[in-house]
Amino acid sequence: MISFQEAIARITALASPLGSERLPLEQAAGRILTAPVVARFNMPAQDVSAMDGYAVRDADTKAIPFSLPIHGESFAGSDPSIVLKPGTTCRIFTGAPVPEGADRVIVQENIERDGDVARIVGPYGPGRHIRRAGSDFREGDILLPAGHRLDWRSMTTAAAADRAEVDVYRAPRLVILATGDELAAPGQAHERVGAIPESISFGLRAFAQDRGVTVLRSLRLADDPALLIPAATSALEDADLVIVIGGASVGEKDFSRLMFGKTLDYVFPKVAIKPGKPVWLARVGSRLVLGLPGNPTSALVTARLFLAPLLAGLSGGDPSGALVFRTCPCLDALPETGDRETFLRARRNEAGIMLAASQDSSSQRALAFSDVLIRRQAGAPATQPGADVTILDF
Repeated sequence: MISFQEAIARITALASPLGSERLPLEQAAGRILTAPVVARFNMPAQDVSAMDGYAVRDADTKAIPFSLPIHGESFAGSDPSIVLKPGTTCRIFTGAPVPEGADRVIVQENIERDGDVARIVGPYGPGRHIRRAGSDFREGDILLPAGHRLDWRSMTTAAAADRAEVDVYRAPRLVILATGDELAAPGQAHERVGAIPESISFGLRAFAQDRGVTVLRSLRLADDPALLIPAATSALEDADLVIVIGGASVGEKDFSRLMFGKTLDYVFPKVAIKPGKPVWLARVGSRLVLGLPGNPTSALVTARLFLAPLLAGLSGGDPSGALVFRTCPCLDALPETGDRETFLRARRNEAGIMLAASQDSSSQRALAFSDVLIRRQAGAPATQPGADVTILDF
C-alpha cells in the first residue's frame, strides 16, 4: 500500500498520450491539439462595417442636419470592390464590405431615410464603426497553439481559421466492467430479492465522456469467472483503459484482479486513503486496468482522484492539472483523522463549505449534492468551525 501522493506521482509518470489523429472539426470538441491552428486568410478579409447604417466620406459631411443621395447597398458577402462616389452615401449592413473611399459608417439611428436620400439628423460622434482588414487576425497567424483543448469557445476560433480538419491527440478508448451477483439494471432491481441497482457505471460513463473519452461499452457481470475472464480478455483487446468496479477485496467472490490472469503489473495495488483503499492500477501488456471499489462513494471519490489525472495524461493533457487543490473555510467542525489520508464529501455555499450529511462509503443520496472533497492528512487534528481546509472540486 502506498500514499496518495506517491500514487499520483506514478500516474503522472505513466499517463502518456496515445498518439494523434486528424479529425473533421465537428468531431474534435474536447480534444487537445497536436499541431497549431493557423489562419488561412486575414479576418476580416477587407474593411467591413461594424454597424448597420450608411457609409460616407468625411469630405462630404457637413453641419447637422445634412443630406446625401443614397448610391447602392452593401451586404455581408457583397462584392468588395464597390466604390463610393463623392457626394453620396451607401446603405451598409453589419459585416458588409466598406466601399472604397468611405471613411466612416454613420449608424442608422442617426439617419432619416426619404426614398433615395439619407438625411443625417443626429450627432454621430467620433466613432468610425469600421473593422479594418486583418484587425482580428492575419493570414499565417497561430490562432490556437498545440496543446490547447478545443472547448466550445476555441471551436469557434478554429472554424474562423477556415480549417475543416484539425490534428488532435487520440481519445482514450474505455470499457467499464461492473461486477457483482447483487447487481441489476436500474428499473429491474425491485424484481429480484437481494438485488440492488448497478449505479456506479452510469456516473463513470458521464465522468469519462465529459473528458472526451470514447466509452466503447459498459457491462454488468455476475461474480462468475466463466463470464468475467472472457469479458476481461475482450476489453483488453479493444480498450486502452479498462475500469473494473467491485471485487477488489479478498472474499471468495472477489475476482476483479484474477479475471485478468497472472500478468498484472501493478502500478499500485492499493492506496492509503479513506474512502477507497482497495483502488488499484495495473498494466496488462500495453493496456491499463483501474480497479475501483464497489461502494458508490468510494468509487466516485477514487475516480475523481485517480481516473481524472489518468485520463488527462492519456488524452494529451497535464495530469497534474486535473488535481488543483485550494483552501476554503469549512463551516463545520472536523474530527481528527486516523492513519489514512481522508477525503470528506462536502457542499459549497456562499459562506464556505459544509460537510455532506453522510460520509459512509456506500452513501449515494449525498453524492448528487457534494461538489467538493475536503482533503485531510493522516493524523490531522480536529478543527473548529470556520477553519481553513484544503479542498478539491468534486
